[in-house]
Formats: sequence, C-alpha cells, structure tokens
Amino acid sequence: MNLVILTGAGISAESGIPVFRGSDGLWEGHRVEDVATPDGFRRDAETVHHFYNLRRSRLLEVTPNPAHLALAHLARHWPGRLTLITQNIDDLHERAGSPDVIHMHGELLKSRCTHCGAVAPCTTDLSRASLCHACGGIDVLRPHVVWFGEMPFQLGLIEREIQQAHLFAAIGTSGRVYPAAGFVSLARSCGARTLEINLDSTRSSPDFDEILSGPASETVPHWVRELLDS
Repeated sequence: MNLVILTGAGISAESGIPVFRGSDGLWEGHRVEDVATPDGFRRDAETVHHFYNLRRSRLLEVTPNPAHLALAHLARHWPGRLTLITQNIDDLHERAGSPDVIHMHGELLKSRCTHCGAVAPCTTDLSRASLCHACGGIDVLRPHVVWFGEMPFQLGLIEREIQQAHLFAAIGTSGRVYPAAGFVSLARSCGARTLEINLDSTRSSPDFDEILSGPASETVPHWVRELLDS
C-alpha cells in the first residue's frame, strides 16, 4: 500500500518551533510582505536575513519530538511505499531518522545563490556580506526557502505520489495554504482514503474521511502503532 504523509507547522510546534504566522497575520511582529516575499528581500535584505538568522539559531537548539520519531519508525518498517512531504523548513524529520523528505517550502539550514543558483548547507548567520562559495559572489545569498509568490519545490513529484497513494495523511497542517490545502481533494479524486491528524479542526477537515484530534506527539505515535499492527 502506498502511503503519502504531509506534515505542517503543528508537528514541529511541540518541539519548540513557534507557528510564526499569528492570528493577526504577522510573523513575529513583522508583516509577511516584509520578511517572506521576494519584494521584501529586495527592499530590505538585512531585515529579512535577521529574521531568518533568528529562526535558524532557534532551530539548532530544538530536537525532534515523539511525532517525528514515530514517522521515522514508520518509514523503517512500512512494507509498502511511503512518501513524506513537509511544508516545514526545519530538519527535524531528518534528525529523527526519516529518509528522503520532500521539503516543498525549502530548508532553513541551506542557502541559495541568486546569481548562480548554488544551494549549500548553512548553519550560521547570513548577511549581505556573505560569500557564495560556488561563484564567489557577494550580496547574492538568500535563505533556501519558498516565499509567498514563489512556486513550491517538486510539485510535479508530489502530485504524482499523491495520485498513486492508497492512504493520504495530513498531520499538523492548517488547511489554509495552497497548493498543499488542495492535496486532500487530489488524493480523494484518485481513490485514496484520507486522514487528518491535528490539534484542532481546520477548514479542510470536512474533506477528510477520518480525523484524529490531539497533540501530534501523542496522536501520531498511537496512529503509527495501529497502522503497523494492522
């Protein structure tokens, strides 16, 4: 059986990574337009770098929680095909042991050169003075993340995997951000059974066949045990 799992901010919140976009639409006191768009980066690269530098240093201080560990365990023991897609830009799935994670919104611990396109590991602060080690350019690096107005990564691969899924599970996702919010409809149209695991109901909840409510660190390990036992 082909299993496709989509994870969102709710799975990492219990590791201490805040859901940065608040109910007021601000990201830690900043307008989304200022820190999460290409235009914002062109206007004030230093502010954007500072915003992501803080997120990067915070990420390096946290650890995977039981939900991340349970999904890594599932990947090791699932007898069929398992595809793990995340909207998160952290590396907690990898640190928990999950292989081949598809990061549709990029990765915070990587930088990308706006001149030559080179992507490289990045665990330190970025600034306009940072140097691209591939082309030697200065003031050309940006976080390797997808900003509003940009196309998510590997959408073609993601859609193919969902179309072949027998079970599609969304964990800790808000159901508000497209194209990910439309994945459940794609899965159902292709005959997959669908499951939502979330702390609270979302606007997408009515689209799922089954819903499990509660903290991801509790519900995901329980679901994984039941799935493997069955």
